[in-house]
Amino acid sequence: MKIDHITLYVSNLDLSMAYYRCLLSQLAFTQVREHIWTDEHGFFFQFAQAHVGTHPYQRFAAGMNHLGFKAKSVQQVEDIRQFMQTAGFVVPDIQRLGNSHALFMQDPDGIRFEITCYAEGESVVD
Repeated sequence: MKIDHITLYVSNLDLSMAYYRCLLSQLAFTQVREHIWTDEHGFFFQFAQAHVGTHPYQRFAAGMNHLGFKAKSVQQVEDIRQFMQTAGFVVPDIQRLGNSHALFMQDPDGIRFEITCYAEGESVVD
């Protein structure tokens, strides 16, 4: 059985959708309905407005830490970084993890995304 979707509640749907339109388009996702995106494998992202009074994501709090995507090349990692930065989002430098190249970004609520080109023989998770 494979995972088929993730639903993310965000504090400001309009602000977050501006971010996700940029990011998901670079990760080969297409919008199928308002606030719903999918890839060629049938994996879906669904976005919804968070309820008033709920807490934002924190780096080392219990819960989901980040979502990771495997890039085809170092150039793809660099291109995504440049695309997001040109779109006006704060984007950190690409990190070296062993011989792999990783980009860690945050959406407006602090939900983190990792885009990594793994060196041959390096593990996706450690």
